[in-house]
Amino acid sequence: MMSFRVAERTADALLTIDLDAVAANTRLFAERTAGELIAVVKADGYGHGAADVAATALANGASRLGVARLDEALALRDQGLSAPIISWLTDARDDAFAPAVDAGIELAVPSLAHLLSLARTDGVAKVHLHLDTGLARDGAEPARWIDLCRAAREAEFHGQVRVVGIMGHLAEADDPAAPSNSTGRRRFEWAVDVARLCGLRPHLLHLAATSATLTLPATHYSASRVGAGLVGIDLSRTTRLRQPMTLTAPLLAVRSVAAGTPAGYGHDWAAPRATRLGLVGLGYADGIPRSSAAGAHVLVRGRRVALAGRISMDQLVVDLADTGAMAGDEVTLFGPGDRGEPTIADWAGWSDTIEHEIVTRVGARVRRSVTATTLAVGARA
Repeated sequence: MMSFRVAERTADALLTIDLDAVAANTRLFAERTAGELIAVVKADGYGHGAADVAATALANGASRLGVARLDEALALRDQGLSAPIISWLTDARDDAFAPAVDAGIELAVPSLAHLLSLARTDGVAKVHLHLDTGLARDGAEPARWIDLCRAAREAEFHGQVRVVGIMGHLAEADDPAAPSNSTGRRRFEWAVDVARLCGLRPHLLHLAATSATLTLPATHYSASRVGAGLVGIDLSRTTRLRQPMTLTAPLLAVRSVAAGTPAGYGHDWAAPRATRLGLVGLGYADGIPRSSAAGAHVLVRGRRVALAGRISMDQLVVDLADTGAMAGDEVTLFGPGDRGEPTIADWAGWSDTIEHEIVTRVGARVRRSVTATTLAVGARA
């Protein structure tokens, strides 16, 4: 006979962001880099809140901000952030750049089409010429670099743009010994030399992102772009960073089941013994990777317990075993790991992905809470 108990009162799932951790990580990177620190807050600050992460980073050693898209840059301006912002992923339509130029957003230029469109835009745009150093995605092909630099110098001469930077990105900085890092660095330095021979004088040279900032000091130049590292992610596995994000939810219901009782869609899991199952109101619509069900664990009453069955859109089930957990008890899906709870790295491993995907996929239904001391967040500048 199955017994069933529902919590009389439950709270929503909660994503807590610890900005003190972001502050500590920012200070570490500011100390590691030889030049300026560009805090990258694309994708809503890697899911941690773009404006909060940006303000925290600027108060703790970053001097500039970076985003992928113009709408992200303009949103930061709307929220009172006046620091220099560079945006690097745009199309080349003539009407795309005017709002950014008006707002003083610095723009990456990966092609002659982008440059010509900017030259036709009212105002003088600050630009960073963007070289493809080996990823075959965004950035100018090396064969077209000389023409881009010459055209940029011509546009600069006519007061249409001002070239303030050159940027690139390394394909395998997570592995410092990868030969492509040296190739990318040589290609970048060649690009800088070509730009200078064409009469350009960019003062911001940035190639390194998080991993390269930590492991490849020769790639620092005059600035480094760090995004994932600010929120505790280091794929080079060389540096212990603080984890700002914790995801919790209550047990909505607990039931006792007999050995052999199946759970979830498809009945591909069955209780190996008589046990108690707990229901959690989070699912793949909230960003919990469906592919992780077979290996994933959560923390309940100080113990890790396994998931039972498939993850559904809105809910998942955990095998509570002999924890004594009751409806209403808190379940920690991931956090810093200092209480034994799973981390984002654990969830990335269980779902065969990277931490970046875990932190950026938490859905809008999950309530957010931001914590910080007065030292973590300064005035928005």
